[in-house]
Amino acid sequence: MPRPAPLLLPALAAAALLLTACGTAHPGGPAADAAARGTVTDPPVDGVRVTSVTLPSLTPSPSPTRGGHGVHADPLPTGTPGAPRVSAAYEVTNSATVAMTYTIVFTFATDAGEAMDNRTRTVPGVGPGRTVRGTVALEKLPPGASPVTRVKVLRVTKVPANEAPAPPGVCPPSGIRVTADDGDAAMGLRVVGLRLDNCGTRAVLLDGYPDLTLLDADREPVHGVRVLHGSGGIATVTGFDDPPRPLTLAPGRSASAGLMWRNTTGSGDAVDVPYVRVRARPGADPVTVTPHLDLGTTGELGVSAWKAAP
Repeated sequence: MPRPAPLLLPALAAAALLLTACGTAHPGGPAADAAARGTVTDPPVDGVRVTSVTLPSLTPSPSPTRGGHGVHADPLPTGTPGAPRVSAAYEVTNSATVAMTYTIVFTFATDAGEAMDNRTRTVPGVGPGRTVRGTVALEKLPPGASPVTRVKVLRVTKVPANEAPAPPGVCPPSGIRVTADDGDAAMGLRVVGLRLDNCGTRAVLLDGYPDLTLLDADREPVHGVRVLHGSGGIATVTGFDDPPRPLTLAPGRSASAGLMWRNTTGSGDAVDVPYVRVRARPGADPVTVTPHLDLGTTGELGVSAWKAAP
C-alpha cells in the first residue's frame, strides 16, 4: 500500500500562516488563542487524504520588525495548559460501485517524523462516487512531549457497507453481531479472537466452526492457505482444540472462537491477509473483519470451534 509523503509545517511557516489568517499581532494583542492551519497536498491513500492540519496555539512575543511592529511565534506542545488540540481535516472518496465502510488509522508525528500517537476513525456507508469529510484530533500529549507538526494516513481498510461489523450498540438486521479483537502476539505466535453477539430477538443455533474466507488487499480470495479446524499442531493453547458442541444462544448471549497462526518466514513469498469474511455458520450473512493476518510462509491458519462466552 503506498504511503503518503510526510507533512512538514515548521514553526516559521506556522507563524506565517497565523499572520495570514489572523492579521498582524501587536504587542499585548489577543493572539494567544490563534492557531495555524496548513493545506496538505499529499496524494490519497485508498481514497483517503488529509487536506489540512491545524497546529496548537502560538505564543506571541513582541519582536522588532522594519515596520516597528511584529510577532515572534513558537508552537506550544500539545498538552501545555491552555493549548488547543492538534487536528486534521480529511476526506474519503469512494470510487467503488457499492457503498463502503472505511476504517482509517491516522498518525500524529513530530517534525523529525517520530510518531507520537495514532487515532482511528470509522466512516460508515460512503456511497459510490461520494466524498465524505471529517476531522480527527489529538487531545493532548504527556507534559514535555515534542510538538506534533505532521498528520498522515497510516492505514486504510475498507469493506462493503453491508458486510461491515456493526458498531457497539447497533444490531444488524440478521440479529447477529460479529467482531474481531486486536489479537495477541508472543514469540511469533498470533491469536485473534472472534466474538458473536446475539443482539436479536430469536435464539441462534451454532454447531461447529466459523466459516472463513481469507481475502487479500483487493478483497479477493487468498489461495494456498489451509484453514485448519483446531490448532493443527501450530501451538498448544488451552481450549483451542476443544471439539465443537451444539450451542444455543438466547438473545443477549454471546459466543467466541479464535484464529491462530505463526508469523514464520522461510522460503517462498510471505502471505498477508488483511481481511477475513466470517459466516457464523454456513449460509449465514457474511461479516468482513480486518485482523491483518501476517501468515509468513506457513500456509496455515487454525480456527477453534464456537463456544459460549461470558
